[in-house]
Amino acid sequence: MTPPLIELEGIRRSYRSGDVVTHALRGVGLSIHAGEFVAIIGASGSGKSTLMNIIGLMDRPSDGAYRFGGRDVATLNRDELAALRRGCFGFIFQNYHLIPTVSALGNVEMPAIHAGAPRAYRHRRATALLTRLGLANRITNRPSQLSGGQQQRVSIARALMNGGAVILADEPTGALDSKSGTEVLGILKKLACDGHTIILITHDSKVAAAAERIIRIEDGLIVSDSGPDPEKVSSSIAVAPWQASDSAPPLWTWLEEAARSAFAALAINPVRTALTLSGIVIGVASVVAMMAIGRGAQASYIERASAIGTNWIVVDRAGESTGNSLPLTPADAQAIKDMDNVSGSMPAMWDMATMRRGNIDLNTDVIATTSEFRTVHKWDMAKGTFFTKQDEVSGGPVVLLGATLASKLFPGIADPSGSNILINNLPFLVTGVLESKGLSERGTDRDKRAVMPLRTAAMRLFGKDDLSEIVVSIADMSRLHETKEAIKALLIRRHGREDFYIYDSASAFQKAEDERRSSNLLLSAIAAISMLVGGIGIMNIMLITVSERTREIGVRTAIGARTADILGQFLTEAVVLAAIGGVVGLLLGAVIGVGAALLFGMTVIFSVTMALGALLGAVVMGTVFGFMPAYRAARLKPIEALARG
Repeated sequence: MTPPLIELEGIRRSYRSGDVVTHALRGVGLSIHAGEFVAIIGASGSGKSTLMNIIGLMDRPSDGAYRFGGRDVATLNRDELAALRRGCFGFIFQNYHLIPTVSALGNVEMPAIHAGAPRAYRHRRATALLTRLGLANRITNRPSQLSGGQQQRVSIARALMNGGAVILADEPTGALDSKSGTEVLGILKKLACDGHTIILITHDSKVAAAAERIIRIEDGLIVSDSGPDPEKVSSSIAVAPWQASDSAPPLWTWLEEAARSAFAALAINPVRTALTLSGIVIGVASVVAMMAIGRGAQASYIERASAIGTNWIVVDRAGESTGNSLPLTPADAQAIKDMDNVSGSMPAMWDMATMRRGNIDLNTDVIATTSEFRTVHKWDMAKGTFFTKQDEVSGGPVVLLGATLASKLFPGIADPSGSNILINNLPFLVTGVLESKGLSERGTDRDKRAVMPLRTAAMRLFGKDDLSEIVVSIADMSRLHETKEAIKALLIRRHGREDFYIYDSASAFQKAEDERRSSNLLLSAIAAISMLVGGIGIMNIMLITVSERTREIGVRTAIGARTADILGQFLTEAVVLAAIGGVVGLLLGAVIGVGAALLFGMTVIFSVTMALGALLGAVVMGTVFGFMPAYRAARLKPIEALARG
């Protein structure tokens, strides 16, 4: 007689619950040869199912030795046991234990998926097995669409997928009617004739009679054994057509199957899935919309700042000139212009005036200055010509109009140069129109202004020559502080006191930029909290999912899934869930951004990098918060998972 395939010596299995110890097996010794059809019969609680779980490597004995094919299984780790189950064992359960979200074909393919078999082979073999068992027209049906007998046939086909050298059938007819039960026993007999080793667990002596060898177990001990039939003992183990190995399946195959299963699982509870996604969706949408609007505001701000000039130092008078305070004068401006690192120095006088043309009256700002206006502001003409040096010296009644002002005073006239208007009821000649500059940093329209020579305004309009301010442009901004202090020292020498104050546009712009960044940080924090809440939601839903699918975990591990397979499966579901939320969040953020542009006229600039970053953040959140539930699922023992499921 050939060496036994399965050898058990002194197998004991005890369970402890608090201070209570239950002895399920009390020293079982058993040998089973390849090709035998064995029935293990016993009443409920006799230990027969515990014995089957140990033989099928789903449980470990408390004591004793178990050798399979001469190899001591006690030396095998978790994944090595899974590989042995995957390559040599097939399980047929009383309650079928089919995965409800997967078709009959998908259930049968499952062992080969965990073995890394090519898809074409899996489809071909699973279809052939189902056809052989009379289910050719049911391969796309889910378990809920099959009868009990059909589900058990699917379970048998799954057991044979990787060859099923050893078939462990636990009460395979217990949930079936007599006709279906007879059919299942007939299939098992035929499998035994084909060389498979069949171990049938039952409490029914009629079912046990189908076997060639009957072993009776009572109170954890074998009380009778009809013994093997030497003539029926095979000399070799049935081998799978495609031999499973201990190596993991190709990464792409593994990812594809994990993603496919994840989508199927998430589709079962769409409402719950949608609610779980809400936190991620809101977080990603907030990031995308906020950054798009923020970038647009920044671009508009920079555009306005560039137009105004960020390289300014502005000198303002401290108050109205008194006996103790000297006014700012054009001579002060000229002295500043002659300083190092100063590229322009524009004396300026500001005041309001009334402009009239025909029956059109407008109150607007008038800037009285010199030709330095063009250097400092970098503001050129759109039409006509700038006032001349002669106009500055003589104080001629000439004026330049901003684009908005020109369009209001001369509606429908493209170029009003050479036309006359009244300013405070005094006639002035329009020599040109300034190019459009848009809104200022304060949101006022800079094109609704008039510009004239400084001497003209002092003589004809304002009756004074005290400057409102001196605007200084700096050549090298890296020397801004140094130049600012030098101007301050110069004016103190000229005035004998500090009767003025100085500020620079760069600092003002920087302050506004800092405020914008602070707002962005606040909004980013809100978005991050939303994503954090979404991540916690994913963790909670995955914990619920693991609890609901404990039986599926048990089935997968029983048919050979590695720890990494289970971990990867549930982690993939968490990542897919987060990725879906991220994509929906991107779309919602885009809608919000476009809506802000269309409804409120905001400048909106979307960033592909930011969008991908938000999506990546959602995926990372799903990975981090999905790991713990996935790890919990991966550490479940097959027998515990099946019992709890």
